[in-house]
Amino acid sequence: MAIARSFVQLMGGDITVSSSVGYGSAFKFDICVSSVETPQTQAPQSTRRVLALQPNQPKYRLLIVDDLPEGRQLLMKLLSPFGFELQQTTDGQQAIEVWQKYSPHLIFMDMRLPVLNGLEATKRIKSTSAGQGTKIVAVTASSLESERVAILAAGCDDYIRKPFQEADIFNTISQHLGVLYIYDEPAAPPATENKPYTITPTALSVLGVDLIEQLHSSAKRVDGKQILKLIEQISHNHADIASSLTYLVDNFCFEEIVTLTQLD
Repeated sequence: MAIARSFVQLMGGDITVSSSVGYGSAFKFDICVSSVETPQTQAPQSTRRVLALQPNQPKYRLLIVDDLPEGRQLLMKLLSPFGFELQQTTDGQQAIEVWQKYSPHLIFMDMRLPVLNGLEATKRIKSTSAGQGTKIVAVTASSLESERVAILAAGCDDYIRKPFQEADIFNTISQHLGVLYIYDEPAAPPATENKPYTITPTALSVLGVDLIEQLHSSAKRVDGKQILKLIEQISHNHADIASSLTYLVDNFCFEEIVTLTQLD
């Protein structure tokens, strides 16, 4: 339940429980969600994974502000292997104090914070000349348009919705700081196997009526083993036809063999 509550809180809600002796317990949670339109066609997303930062780049300083330990630990664990200088804090007032001492290049600012919320902390930082040079990315569980407008109006340079993907974080850092990455190679799509040779009923006529009838009968019975035995008989003299028929058997295209071997 502790884990479940943490997930719900990351999305801006909370879990409540009501119990009755002898009857059991009921757990409920409320979160703000909205429907989104899915495009009819969507280009496949890159699956490249960030392996490291490219050499000869500045030492980037990042500040993570989140009152939930899980939220801070998630970003710390994700970013620490890449050589970023990381600081973390738990409320908006502390965020301002750490910003003044630490001068981060970019702040991941949760919006729902104790003491001083993320919107107010952002306004105070951005109201200074030094703060204008700091990129602030809001991290929010809300999908409401009104909150997005308020986030940008407060001075945030961008926003990321929870739950976010690893790529969201790296792309945002790259977009606002110009960080360059070394990626792994995307997995190659499976090779499409093509037929080695296109056969037609006319091309099959060189096999003779008797063999064609046997192929036809075997294909109607879906007898792949028998068809392969027949193919062995023609493999030396008609290698292209044998290869194509073998392909059809291996891919269970028995109806196509039936059609090809249909004698008038």
